[in-house]
Amino acid sequence: MRVRADLYRILDRVLDTGEPVDIRRKGKLIRIVSVSPSRLSLLKPHPDAVNGDLESLAHMDWSAEWRP
Repeated sequence: MRVRADLYRILDRVLDTGEPVDIRRKGKLIRIVSVSPSRLSLLKPHPDAVNGDLESLAHMDWSAEWRP
């Protein structure tokens, strides 16, 4: 692999596939990886969401909301 000549192609491959590329230089291993934000960090807050502990949510009275 000719890194200098193909650097942008290598970087695009890492971004497209998500697979790291290992390069050996002067006897040392260099790994090129994509550091994308996690899907969890991309979530947007929902201020109208219900917050509470699971036990209190399980015993809430939903009869006023239920429309069979």
